[in-house]
Amino acid sequence: MSENYKFTEPFTDRNVHYLKAECESCFGLCCSALPFSASVDFAMDKAAGQPCHNLQSDFRCGVHTDLRALGFRGCTVYDCFGAGQKLSQVTYTGEDWRKNPKTAKQMFEVFTAMWHLHELLWYLNESLNLDITHAIHVELQTALDETEQLTLLNPDSLQKVNVDAHRAKINLLLLQVSELVRTEARRKLKKASRTFSRGADLVGANLKNADLRGANLRGAYLIAADLKGANLRGADLIGADFRDTDLRGADLSESIFLTQGQINAAKGDDLTKLPPALSRPEQWSSV
Repeated sequence: MSENYKFTEPFTDRNVHYLKAECESCFGLCCSALPFSASVDFAMDKAAGQPCHNLQSDFRCGVHTDLRALGFRGCTVYDCFGAGQKLSQVTYTGEDWRKNPKTAKQMFEVFTAMWHLHELLWYLNESLNLDITHAIHVELQTALDETEQLTLLNPDSLQKVNVDAHRAKINLLLLQVSELVRTEARRKLKKASRTFSRGADLVGANLKNADLRGANLRGAYLIAADLKGANLRGADLIGADFRDTDLRGADLSESIFLTQGQINAAKGDDLTKLPPALSRPEQWSSV
């Protein structure tokens, strides 16, 4: 195994790059393994296991700089959490599916499992970096170690992993983290904050300048919602749908379980405050 892919210590904000996509080290897995349908996000249909016609021989996208203009916005908001390079360089030791076509079907199938496991590693890493979760750090570290060990399995063993069951177990810990963070955020409020149920339908909602500190927005549908200037510190945003959500001037600096993919799908500007592990999308407007 390459030294660059050994996880011998807990993830930190300093080495979180292991959980970020490095396309130059991947065999175009998201462009091959995943399906998509013609929609506002994709200009055409593509079946699972069918390489995109834009994928070049070097596994680079031939239209990378023009994806949005050509109708492939969905590609620009996707984040594999580093699963692509892990599977390519560790699981398959650098042997790509074009040179060894017999591995293609299995490689494409286990990519989804690796992707979900790396997503869990992202959330667990974030949780371990929160001072307020010190009481459950041992449990979080154990969960991270167990998840990492699953990602190091050989392809045959990885195919047999019950990812849904593992995710359910990890989610119990993430719910504890959420409660700790949100309780602390709400403690600072002068009045009770607005409450939401999981998967709340907030499509197109007017939440401009809303005080959403400590809000539970897990799985919320925030498509095209107006969150300009909103305070989302301490809010749980795991799985929230941010497609075309207006985050200009919003404060997400201390939001939890936010991912790069969610941010890439939203609208923002130079005044939008993000957690330190996330990058400001190039397409965001300046003020």
